[in-house]
Amino acid sequence: MKLLWGDIHNHCGITYGYGSLKNALARAKSHLDFCAVTGHAMWPDIPERTPETAFVVDFHQAGFRKLYDHWDQVAAQVAAANGPDLVTFQAYEMHSSEYGDHHIVSPDDSLPLIYRDSPAALRRDSGVPALTVCHHIGYTPGYRGINWDKFDETVTPLIEVCSKHGCGMSETAPYPYYHNMGPRDSRNTVYEGLRRGYRFGFVGSTDHHAGFPGSYGDGKMAVWAEEKSRAAIWEAMLARRTYAVTGDRIRCEFTVNGAPMGAVVRDGSTLRRVSYRVEGCYNMDKVVIYKNLRPIRIDEGLLCLPSPADRRYKFRVEMGWGDNETELYRWLGEVSVRNGRVLDVEPCFRGRSVLAPSSANTDGFDDVNDIDSKIIEAGEDRVRWQCFSVKNVSPLHPLTSAVILELEGSPDTELTIDVNGHVQNMTVAQLMRGGYSNHMKPYHSQAFKVHPAISRSQYTLGGEFTDEKQTETDFYHMEVYQANGSCAFVSPVYFE
Repeated sequence: MKLLWGDIHNHCGITYGYGSLKNALARAKSHLDFCAVTGHAMWPDIPERTPETAFVVDFHQAGFRKLYDHWDQVAAQVAAANGPDLVTFQAYEMHSSEYGDHHIVSPDDSLPLIYRDSPAALRRDSGVPALTVCHHIGYTPGYRGINWDKFDETVTPLIEVCSKHGCGMSETAPYPYYHNMGPRDSRNTVYEGLRRGYRFGFVGSTDHHAGFPGSYGDGKMAVWAEEKSRAAIWEAMLARRTYAVTGDRIRCEFTVNGAPMGAVVRDGSTLRRVSYRVEGCYNMDKVVIYKNLRPIRIDEGLLCLPSPADRRYKFRVEMGWGDNETELYRWLGEVSVRNGRVLDVEPCFRGRSVLAPSSANTDGFDDVNDIDSKIIEAGEDRVRWQCFSVKNVSPLHPLTSAVILELEGSPDTELTIDVNGHVQNMTVAQLMRGGYSNHMKPYHSQAFKVHPAISRSQYTLGGEFTDEKQTETDFYHMEVYQANGSCAFVSPVYFE
């Protein structure tokens, strides 16, 4: 199986949103394996138009009409972008106060844009292979949060558990809801749906509204697929071999009695063999294994100390800060390695942060996220990249970009780190003792930070244990937390 990364719920200027579809697909191709760019299409139970609601109603209706008038061109452009470098899916969104907001996703380029008043009718009458995903589920019932009373897991096998809106796993999950749509409601969490006995997989998406699928820190989904193709990724979605991350691409493997995440196990065994392995991108905080929403195993990351036997290391270079609110600041970075080699480089690139447009007229912003952040070269002895940044939204809401390097070597492996001409030579051992930062100008400056290196034993956790059956319908899931706030939520294994 291959671990692949994507975003199947994000927006651009094809409806109310910013940025061209062309640029959105280019951004996805630069750092994702698959994506769907999702147009807003309908709101069957939209509030009645009154002087108070006129802007909201008119704003949405104009966006829906825009997608409807150009659907053939949109679908054709998405289809043309599908290929070996980027796998694309067709998609569009239905708002609903009654059912909660859903988006329909299909591997078929002939997916028609039709208006229906429920997710089930939308999927059924599309006439092509399709599924729906419910997103930002945690809003108040009747206020575009999920309606568990009317949920149908055969129509909606996947639930978006995190995005720019926040995290809907539970009332105490990190990333509460602070959008103007309102707070997170206990009745509409993932835990409540599982408590009711529903079976579904977890995904993350950005819900970004300015043409930057996969923008770092807003949510992404992972799938375990046989290969990087539409058919294989679609099969993985239907099988719920998926999980969600909020930021870093945390690698998660999770099985119960040999069955992978998302599976339904039909056996009468009284013992369950739980196996898990997690490889993070930062110091681990904890890995929690749950049975029926109760923790049965907690691995504490604080106990993960550097080991002399480690031969693998990770560190990140983070770039941004400054006071440039509109103009992009360009970063050129390079890391050269001697007496060791680069195993992997992970891009953590962000676009301008937009969750919802603020104007009824979103035309004329096609280039808002024409941001050519990319890995220029990735060899065993050198990595080069280019990225761009703007000012952080607030001291608690970063817009920095980063790259994460994984190395094979020893404490004596030599590194030359060059960011915009600021060069530092050091060994892995020196970088493990502490990182450093540098500024580009005397005041309110753009800056970069080279984080301390960590060894494999500090970002890897795993194990295997035996658990006893409690009920015929037990279910197990895994949650992963890193010290930098990045999380992973892994789809359950269900018994029946």
